[in-house]
Amino acid sequence: MNQLDRLPSIFISHGSPTFAIDAGRAGPQLAALGQRLPRPAAVLVLSPHWITRGVRVTTSTAPETIHDFGGFPEALYRIEYPAPGSPGHATRALELLDADGWQPAADERRGLDHGAWVPLLHLFPHAQVPVIQVSMPHDLDAAGALRLGRTLAPLAGEGVLIVGSGSITHNLREVRWDNSDPGTSYAGEFVAWARHAVDTHDEAALVDYLQSAPHARRAHPTPDHYLPLPFAFGAADKAAPVQVIDGGMTFGVLAMDSYVFGATAP
Repeated sequence: MNQLDRLPSIFISHGSPTFAIDAGRAGPQLAALGQRLPRPAAVLVLSPHWITRGVRVTTSTAPETIHDFGGFPEALYRIEYPAPGSPGHATRALELLDADGWQPAADERRGLDHGAWVPLLHLFPHAQVPVIQVSMPHDLDAAGALRLGRTLAPLAGEGVLIVGSGSITHNLREVRWDNSDPGTSYAGEFVAWARHAVDTHDEAALVDYLQSAPHARRAHPTPDHYLPLPFAFGAADKAAPVQVIDGGMTFGVLAMDSYVFGATAP
């Protein structure tokens, strides 16, 4: 793997589906990251847009591009991300999950939802890297997300790039689609807390975010878009260096920060 013992894991804020056609500040930085990374054998993505009972893993050889959103510009519905699947790596993920008691199931029909293909459109724009998805159990909490990342962590040493795709802040009730200033700093305060937590490898804070983070319930009225963060953190080596990608703030309250856990070049 180009002199790296293991690939890093990444948390990506995927924001609105419009991120696919409006790269903003975050898109070029993800594209640059994709250039710096050793070529993965596959990408494994946890997205909040596939929530199931128990854990499922995609095993399709050619996953479809799912346009799982409504009311957006027509151009978004014409985008295809024709990355191949990787049944071999999916089988390995299923083995790791089963060995750790997750009782996973294979899913031959599931494609790639926008939590997967939208950020990957920037990271690997030519769709040349195989992609598999792991679902988010409906009863997952932050401690469980951390454990799920640790269960799948051996894949990082086998050429698989592990990605948690969510959003560092995600209160859709307060989104300003005209990008006007909402007149509040709560989202920025939560972002600052998250950056400090990942920079200091503060596992306890990341797990107990509802108590340790400012405005946690306002930044995340539901946990689904937060959980990919402890997932990606758990998939990394505990001593891994951390890179913060400052993606700025979109639509008033949707922060676009991403975090890379581990080295990106030899």
